[in-house]
Amino acid sequence: MEDSSVKSPADRTYQAIIIIILAIFAFCAIVPFILLVSSSLTEESTLLREGYNFWPRKFSAYAYEYLFKSNGKQVLRSYGITFFITIVGTTVSLLIGPMLGWVMSRADYKRGRLLTFLVFFTMLFNGGIVPSYIMYTQLFHMKNSILALLIPTLLFNGFYIILYKNNFASNIHPALVEAAKIDGAGELYIYFKIVLPLSLPILATIGLMVGLGYWNDWTNGLYYITDMKLYALQQYLKSIIDNISTLASLASASAEAAAQSAKMPGSSIRMAMAVIGVIPIMVLYPFFQKAFIAGIALGGVKE
Repeated sequence: MEDSSVKSPADRTYQAIIIIILAIFAFCAIVPFILLVSSSLTEESTLLREGYNFWPRKFSAYAYEYLFKSNGKQVLRSYGITFFITIVGTTVSLLIGPMLGWVMSRADYKRGRLLTFLVFFTMLFNGGIVPSYIMYTQLFHMKNSILALLIPTLLFNGFYIILYKNNFASNIHPALVEAAKIDGAGELYIYFKIVLPLSLPILATIGLMVGLGYWNDWTNGLYYITDMKLYALQQYLKSIIDNISTLASLASASAEAAAQSAKMPGSSIRMAMAVIGVIPIMVLYPFFQKAFIAGIALGGVKE
């Protein structure tokens, strides 16, 4: 009997090609981040004179000193706000979204198609920025509140609902639901004990996308937040860039502004702010892999 564990030369060649291709993709993903970190630790004048390098030609941590020395409290506050809205927004999204997707996927629910059409309609058409701004600020009075950073992003998830619906329809067999009902299980028990455990891959995937959306969001702050104490991280970093750009534009008209502009690390501070924004996501991302693996290992009923 032939040993299936022994790979043929063709299999080994194919595996080597796949490894090389993946290594190239990994290299292309890592190189920009190395340049990003190196540039943030390079002296501004050297960076402007010699360009970007994989290793700092002249080491300088002034960009980080500028961020945390003169703006340390606000940076930490913005970090806290961003962590809060990311955790709360992602949690609430994972509580509400799958419920609607599960109802829409049920073949025994007569209004499922109507709900699907209504959700899909919101993906094609919306009222626009101005009506949304009027609604959130004048009707719901969310301006300069944490809710303004949570609710707008939470409501624009029609695409995720469709993903939930399609996943439930293809992976949750009706026989599981019928068997649970025969055993006396109610709808909530079926949903929390059967549906969600069998749907960990889609929950982890969408949870990751929603979390990244909240972490990187700055438009809600731009529209609804004017109080600096409520600035999320991305909005605050953008405000720093705007201030540097303003000083640079005024440098030619004022000697004092020119002196202040010369002291500010323009390019390096942009790189430092990008590093500050991306590091927490890079640290937390590997933990999501466990959810992917655990969800894939679960099975279901097949016809």
